[in-house]
Order: sequence, then C-alpha cells, then structure tokens
Amino acid sequence: MILFLVFYTLYGLGHLYLFLKLKYTFAIDSAAITIIVFFMLFMMTLSPFFVHLYSFKGPVNRVKTFAYIGYLWLSSLLIFCTIAFPIDVYNFLVYLTGGMLKKDLSAVIISPTKAFLVPFIHSVALNVLGYFKAKKLPLERISIKTDKLPEGINKLKILQISDLHLGIIIKGEKLNKVLNIAEQERPDIIVSTGDLLDAEINHVDYLAERIGQINAPFGKFAVTGNHEFFGGIKHALKFFEDSGFTVLRGEGITIKNIINIAGVDDPIGGQWKQAKNNITEKDMLSVLPQNIFTVLLKHRPNIDKEALGLFDLQLSGHAHKGQIFPINIVTKLIYGTHAGYAKLLKNSAIYVSRGAGTAGPPVRLFAPPEITIIEIIRKEKL
Repeated sequence: MILFLVFYTLYGLGHLYLFLKLKYTFAIDSAAITIIVFFMLFMMTLSPFFVHLYSFKGPVNRVKTFAYIGYLWLSSLLIFCTIAFPIDVYNFLVYLTGGMLKKDLSAVIISPTKAFLVPFIHSVALNVLGYFKAKKLPLERISIKTDKLPEGINKLKILQISDLHLGIIIKGEKLNKVLNIAEQERPDIIVSTGDLLDAEINHVDYLAERIGQINAPFGKFAVTGNHEFFGGIKHALKFFEDSGFTVLRGEGITIKNIINIAGVDDPIGGQWKQAKNNITEKDMLSVLPQNIFTVLLKHRPNIDKEALGLFDLQLSGHAHKGQIFPINIVTKLIYGTHAGYAKLLKNSAIYVSRGAGTAGPPVRLFAPPEITIIEIIRKEKL
C-alpha cells in the first residue's frame, strides 16, 4: 500500500508538472485545459496498477494495447521531467541571481518554448531509442577461479536468467533469444534469479513447454522474485514446474558432490506470509558442505552479513540497473551493487544481472538488458 501511494503521488506530481509547463508555455483556453486534464487522468488510469488488475479479466490484445500506451507514456513522462526540471531550476537560479545583482540576465534565460520543446523532443527520441535497446539481449560473460571444484571438473558453466518478466508485453520473441543462447552455450546449470514471470501472467502458460525443452546436465534451478508473488505464487510455481525448474525456497542442495546451489524466496513472500521456509540464510547454508563451491540464488541484491563466508557467489537481479535513467541513481543508492560483479567480505562475491526483460515500460535507457554466462574455473590449491 505504501509503495502504491508513493508511486501514485510521484506519478500525479509528474502530470501536474507537465500540465503547468503546458499552461505556462502555450496560450491555451479553458476548452483545451479540460481536454488536457481528461487526457492525463485517462493516462494515469493506464498505470501499471490498473493494467495489472485488467489483465486478469480483459482480452489479451486489448490489455496489451493499454499496457503499451500506459507504460510508454510513463517512461516518456519520466524522461521529460528528468530533462525539463533542471532547465527550470537553471532559469530560476538565473532569475534569483539577476534580482540579487540587480542586473538584467534575461539574455541567458532559456525561453519557455525551448524549455518545453527541448525536453519534449528528447523524451520522444530517447523513448524510441530505449524501446529498441530493450529488444536486444547482449550476452555477458564472467569467469571466477576457485580451488573448490573437485579434480576432474575443470570448469562449470552457469547460465543466469534474471528478470525476464514474461507477461503481457514480453513473450515469445524475447524468450526465443534466451533459448537460442542456451542452446548455443550448452551450460551445465541454468538458474533463474527471480521475476521470470511478470505480474500479468494469465496469458503465458503455453511458454512453459518451450522453456522445458531446454535442459542442463546438472539441472535447472529457480527462486521467486517479487513479481511471482504479485501475479500469484501458486500459478508461478506451477509454471516453474512445467518449465522443468527446481524451485529453491529456503533450501540448498549439493549436486554430485561438485557444487552447492541454494536459494531463498523474495522477501515479499514473508511479508505476505506466503514464504515456504523462514530459515535464515546462515542456517540454510551452514548445513551444506563447506569445501564445495556454493552458489546462492537470491532475487534482490541484498547482502546478509551473517551469511558471508558461507557462500562463494550470490547471483541476483531485481534492480535492472535502474532500467531507465535516472532511476539507476536510486537503485545504486539502495543496493550499492545494482549491476555487475563485486567482491564481498570473507571470500564471498556477488553478481547482479541487469535483467533480460523490462518491468513496466518496455524501455531501457543507459541500462541495457543482459543474459549471463558465469564460468566457474578450477585452480589448484596453494
């Protein structure tokens, strides 16, 4: 509820800011004002919250149309405000400086028309750019050396899929890219670190069979993300099962005495009293063999300090590296490591995927999507 109120407050303020910019820049009459207000109210009803509610009842094509309109409007508004607000701050500071110095600084003030049109044109252009950037799927590779692989196993290849968000907007086209990479790379293990499904999951059940056709010698493992709970955890777990994933919910397993894989539910499961296992990460990991390389699957890139040293590599996602600038500033402040690899204390490390798909707007701006190959390479003990 708090998140909903915060989102709608900020979203409403964005619309109010845009309305005031329009009114100040252009000479619009009362009829035009009425049309603009009704248009903005209509666009606000196409927010993620209402698209989510309608997806459970509405026809697929209609829901998809509303989702595209609502989400692209949201991202356009975000980009517009990000560019326009600093311009207005600059103009305000120039105005104040001129008043204090008693000088006419109007020559360096950006005109109201430019102050509107420059952000507007850039928001449209960057939204289009971000839309096509989101359709791509770069392959990231990282290598980690360890002395915890047994003799005879020189390398393990893990394919990490995170934040694919299969749903109303993301379906077969992006999934095919993921599956093609999996077929080409032939990983030993496939993991999904949450939000494989979006909140709108009523129309993607048929995709589970396609995911199930891709296998790995040591297995396929998944953990829940917050969107699996948003869309209905029972439905999500059935989808995972049909896709061939073993879902780790506060538990770990040892695979052929070669590698440990452990996973936990997204924290929202505990908040909604839908978590399967409330065991701490420390207790969960402590029972696994410590001489074997341990991978912890955890949707959000939060670090449990009590578990440091009990896992070698935490694989996470969730943050999308912000997905759309300037949200990446916020995700960086919240999580510290919101994308990429980082060493932690006690010989632990974390890798945070930028995610393969998109949440909400099908746009990526300065935060490209990714699918990741992690190679665990054996080195001799010193």
